[in-house]
Amino acid sequence: MSVYQFTANTLTGEEVSLEKYQGKVLLIVNTASKCGLTPQYEGLEALYKEMEGKGVEILGFPCNQFGNQEPGSSEEIASFCLKNYGVSFPMFEKVDVNGSDAHPLYKYLKSNAKGLLGSETIKWNFTKFLINKDGEVVSRYAPTTPPEKIKADIEKML
Repeated sequence: MSVYQFTANTLTGEEVSLEKYQGKVLLIVNTASKCGLTPQYEGLEALYKEMEGKGVEILGFPCNQFGNQEPGSSEEIASFCLKNYGVSFPMFEKVDVNGSDAHPLYKYLKSNAKGLLGSETIKWNFTKFLINKDGEVVSRYAPTTPPEKIKADIEKML
């Protein structure tokens, strides 16, 4: 099994098979627009701009499960990300990352890269998952891990 078996809808409602990203290194992040960690969009965008031509994709998945910090519609999220951070990496529709309604992709990610003390629960916005070119989960990073600290791990997989 790999991330390529999942689909997700973009902020514009287009269903995308993650198979589209086959052969690329992926950084999958649950995001929020009204969080203390929201400025990480800047670091994610900088990393994306530097690495996208080398076979790296960053995939953003807005989530409103943590302190109601992503209350907006898809249009509002897209506008916020572009206006405030110039986000050009792919952004998807808002999803649940925990609980029975968690997106199947997130169920897969969490079961393959457990958190602190073996927990599968995502604790907060901006938890990051690094995926190798074969679609396998390699690492999970805490919400407070800045994107630039992940760059060396990404480069090792290129």
